[in-house]
Amino acid sequence: MTTDCDIFAHYGRADLLARLNAALREDGVDPDHPGMEVLAPYDHFHGRGLEATREMADLISAGASDHVLDVGSGIGGPARYVASRFGCRVTGIDLTPEFCDVARHLTRLLGLDDRVDFHAGDALAMPFADASFDGAYSMNVSMNVADKAAFYREIRRVLKPGAWLALSEVAKGPGGDVEYPTPWAASARTSFLSTPEETRQGLLDAGFEVLRLHSSLEEALVFGARSRATVERGGKPPHRAAMLIHGEVAPDAMRNTARGLKDGRIVPIEVLARVPAGLRQPAGHAG
Repeated sequence: MTTDCDIFAHYGRADLLARLNAALREDGVDPDHPGMEVLAPYDHFHGRGLEATREMADLISAGASDHVLDVGSGIGGPARYVASRFGCRVTGIDLTPEFCDVARHLTRLLGLDDRVDFHAGDALAMPFADASFDGAYSMNVSMNVADKAAFYREIRRVLKPGAWLALSEVAKGPGGDVEYPTPWAASARTSFLSTPEETRQGLLDAGFEVLRLHSSLEEALVFGARSRATVERGGKPPHRAAMLIHGEVAPDAMRNTARGLKDGRIVPIEVLARVPAGLRQPAGHAG
């Protein structure tokens, strides 16, 4: 599809691993022996980075025997964090093959490849059987998905009865049209924002119970101010993933995001939903 090609072009830039290794060396880190902490500014590619990943993980409960799905797993920072924090298995799926290749490489270096794996594929037709996972999360992914109903239904299909779903997304605010580029889209052609209420209704229509929907706008504004202050003092920003992925486009994308937050054009939200317990899963694609 043309939209998929546009998304590939936005995210898939050559030599991602080489650029990451160069950034780590600049930080004084041996790229062959990184730790999760030094990777965190680069491998949590969503608003507020590791801070937001921790908050998402605070919402969920996973045990060592659980199998968790990461929808839109990027280069794997959240998947590795969740696996390390809860001792569970995590499977990630992402549309960009290069992201999956880098994610596997970093996961091997960190010794987590026995519990974390990645698949290149479409989140609207995942290669997993019905009721495969005990929980799922998705961080800053649905903004690139035009068919939200199919997206939520497909996640619902692969979750067990009683399973949880945590979403951290950018929603459409009341302040008008978004300026591009942004970290998730070069233009409106691949940007499909829903309002918070549309997100809630979409999940309900897919068969989820929505337990919590929270605006994290205040947290995003505070994080942005803190990051700018760090840079003004001569330090590096705590979240450098956009620069890694988008290179010279990143400053414009980040400025447009900051303006969008301030003007109410975009609103970051956190959602916790659940598949009702005891209900039969809807039939669907099983890989």
